[in-house]
Amino acid sequence: MHRRTGALGILIAAATALPLAGTAHAQDLDCVDFTYQEEAQAVYEATPGDPHRLDEDRGPDDGIACEWLPRRGAATGTSTPSAVTPTLGVRGGLGGSSSSGPSDWETGVGAAFVLGTAGAAGYALRRRRV
Repeated sequence: MHRRTGALGILIAAATALPLAGTAHAQDLDCVDFTYQEEAQAVYEATPGDPHRLDEDRGPDDGIACEWLPRRGAATGTSTPSAVTPTLGVRGGLGGSSSSGPSDWETGVGAAFVLGTAGAAGYALRRRRV
């Protein structure tokens, strides 16, 4: 009887931990994550292939990241962004709700794990009392 309870506990622990053991995703940066254009340019030059899509303005890629951000070399006080704005919406770094938290599916999976763990703990406690 104790073997079955132990095996059930190990199975539940493995079922809740294995989905979390996936590969880590690199943080996707957008233009809004930077204060100045020079910061975005440094990341653009440090990551070959532009995986963060920081050079997403209209026309061919020109090698200048987040052109609409203010530059550090601007006059002190309030700096005005350049006239070029991204045209690709969320893909261009204008934000969006996709990176603000877990999706509905991920929340449902997490709730299922919590309820399953609580149910298994209650079952084990009840079996132990009987």
